[in-house]
Amino acid sequence: MRKIDIFNHIWPKPFFDRLVKELGTMTQMTKRSGDVPMMTDLDRRFEVMDMFGPDYQQILSLASPPLEKFAGPEVALELSQIGSDAMAELVQKYPDRFPAFIATAPMNNPDAAVEESRRAIEDLGAGGVQIFTNINGKPVDLPEFEPFFDYMAKSGRPIFLHPARTQEFADYETETRSEYEIFWTLGWPYETSATMARMVFSRMFDKFPGLKVITHHAGGMIPYFEGRVGPGWDQMGKRTSDRDLKPVLKALKRPHLEYFKEFYADTASFGSRKAIEHAIEFFGEDRVVFASDAPFDPEGGPMYIRETLRILDALDVSEEVRNKIYHGNAEKLLGLSG
Repeated sequence: MRKIDIFNHIWPKPFFDRLVKELGTMTQMTKRSGDVPMMTDLDRRFEVMDMFGPDYQQILSLASPPLEKFAGPEVALELSQIGSDAMAELVQKYPDRFPAFIATAPMNNPDAAVEESRRAIEDLGAGGVQIFTNINGKPVDLPEFEPFFDYMAKSGRPIFLHPARTQEFADYETETRSEYEIFWTLGWPYETSATMARMVFSRMFDKFPGLKVITHHAGGMIPYFEGRVGPGWDQMGKRTSDRDLKPVLKALKRPHLEYFKEFYADTASFGSRKAIEHAIEFFGEDRVVFASDAPFDPEGGPMYIRETLRILDALDVSEEVRNKIYHGNAEKLLGLSG
């Protein structure tokens, strides 16, 4: 059975070289990725991929951190272009291994983000475009980013939503940094969930019909908190006394929970079977796609792939559903041949 790993990460050599040149040296932001050979060493990537047979394929995307976190608007655009060009070359050279790639939009350069997304999709054949859950602290539902979402909805290609939060985001307001990497373990799922909520309640799915968004890590916290998200938010405004929130729900064309179920989710859950089961139950079998988040595991690549495959193979679902998750849904989303 074909297995399309839709969300895993790479730093192609031209991108990595330009990144190090920009930063001058490896920094805390790039150390995690730079220390994993599979991120920059293509031979090591092939070695890991070969562990899982010829049916295993990867959709390539750049790794965190966001381009806008360490580069100004012009350099972010340049890095986005270099990354897309390099990944497109890998797709062309190794189509049996890499059926497609995902571009990364330089969101601190909104006009260029639209044009570069258009170039990546229409000229280079990108399967979608990656953005992060905030743009240097700005929420994604600001008017300045609407042209990007408008283009993506019209393109028919999905947005890949990756969480972004660093240790500088403190756990408590009396502190100056996050402790024990709470910003990552708990902060990233919150980031994903908060961004999903902002998109729903700012009416982005009503404004941009056809918008497709794939959430990393099985939909963040949303599937686990269906009760709070559904009946809990039915009471929006009852916990707020300084402004009237009742018009928010009334402005939506449909019940708000239906919009949350319009997101897609991947299976990158660090080996958690329950997370994947919750995602399938909440989003439905047509909106869950296989992903591993390789190579960020204790083994530097194979572990999350192996564990995710093990879980998916053991799920109590029909072969039809398993086929959808492994490749069918990805083929439809990215416009790949079956």
